Amino acid sequence: MKFKAIVHEAEEGGFWAEVPAIPGCATQGETLDELLANLREAIEGCLSVDLPSSTTSEPGRVVEIAV
Repeated sequence: MKFKAIVHEAEEGGFWAEVPAIPGCATQGETLDELLANLREAIEGCLSVDLPSSTTSEPGRVVEIAV
């Protein structure tokens, strides 16, 4: 899988990045190399989240699940 990330320069130095396709998936690093390594780990972590199985809903109803 390929994901696009938006890389920003941090005001205090270093970099941070966010992955728009995965809400809440962001990380930081002091160098671009460190950022890229952290970004791979962050994406893997965001995609491996287990959702609670106790969520119930009426058929046809849309619900939001916060993780």
